[in-house]
Amino acid sequence: MRLLYLIDSSVYIFRAWFSIGGRLVDEAGDPANAVYGYGNFLLDFLEGKTPEHALAAFDRSLTTCFRNDIYPAYKANRPEAPEDLKRQIGVCEALTRALGVTALSSDRYEADDLIGTVATRFRPDGFTMRYLTSDKDYAQLLEPGDRLVDASGRRNLGCDGVLGAMGVRADQVPDLLGLAGDSVDNIPGVPGIGLRTAQVLLNALGSLEGIYVDLERVGALPLRGAARIRRLLAEHRDIAFLSRRLATIHRDAPLVPARDMIRVTGADGAALDALALPLRVRRRAELRMGEEGANALVNH
Repeated sequence: MRLLYLIDSSVYIFRAWFSIGGRLVDEAGDPANAVYGYGNFLLDFLEGKTPEHALAAFDRSLTTCFRNDIYPAYKANRPEAPEDLKRQIGVCEALTRALGVTALSSDRYEADDLIGTVATRFRPDGFTMRYLTSDKDYAQLLEPGDRLVDASGRRNLGCDGVLGAMGVRADQVPDLLGLAGDSVDNIPGVPGIGLRTAQVLLNALGSLEGIYVDLERVGALPLRGAARIRRLLAEHRDIAFLSRRLATIHRDAPLVPARDMIRVTGADGAALDALALPLRVRRRAELRMGEEGANALVNH
């Protein structure tokens, strides 16, 4: 099985930013809690999995994403990242490249769009995907053999497990969010319809299209207040389809996915030297370089 590991880097950067104390600094004396957490996560991954193929994607499109053009309130509930966090995100992106993993980011597309595009491009080459993230939205990308894995152990999900975990099939996840909305991303959904009601609707009628083609059937479904739900759906049809569009991971971002972009290469010593890093991350990166050099001599 050819595995392609696709890393939702922002999840691990933000997790470190909020969980590790701000007193931790890099070699220049600047705060480095996010770099410390993310750097150790990335090195754990590289040492534990020794992957041949991997790619990391970063978010930097909080207010400039194409979804903001469609719905200006998209993610408007999230505060702008502090300048120090932005700086650390840049260091994390540079560190990723210095350790031999391609790092992608975009002003117009989010990390999940970049990852969805790369997965779509390389799946025909025989790759099975491993999505490293805690974000449930990635479940819509799962196909047989794929897994959605959070490095913390909080989530390990295959395509056949989505129904048990989320109440719908993987391909129905955007429809689920279109109906119920997503407060994390400020996606509105249909007012008055929660996850459980959305699950019942989709299990019975299949999709948003199926619901609206056969709206009369909604009143006969085993739902409390079924007549009211039918009325809400009729009144908020446009919101349902807009919300699904916002929740759907874009799989055709304008990338030029060269074949070698997913190959993990050796660490770049000069690039690592140019970065101010927390001491532990520095030592681990240098140790990795030493091991790579020793392995190259043996293999030669």
